[in-house]
Amino acid sequence: MEILKYALIVIYIIVAAAIIILTLVQEKEDNGASGAITDTATNNFYDKNKGRTKAGKQKRWTIILGVIFAILTIILGIVFMLIK
Repeated sequence: MEILKYALIVIYIIVAAAIIILTLVQEKEDNGASGAITDTATNNFYDKNKGRTKAGKQKRWTIILGVIFAILTIILGIVFMLIK
């Protein structure tokens, strides 16, 4: 069980570092509340195919790694509770 604990910790650190790097590399995508109020968002070809761009892929991977990070947090909490 100790090997599992240390393997999960290593994976946890790798996922955390990947989330940090992906978050820092991403560009700001929207205008925030002022963009929503003034309706500056356009519905063009680029917006419809945004998931295929580099920024879209980065955003998708950030979300996936965030979910993995949350799941690993719960699993590590359970493992640390069981192993004292």
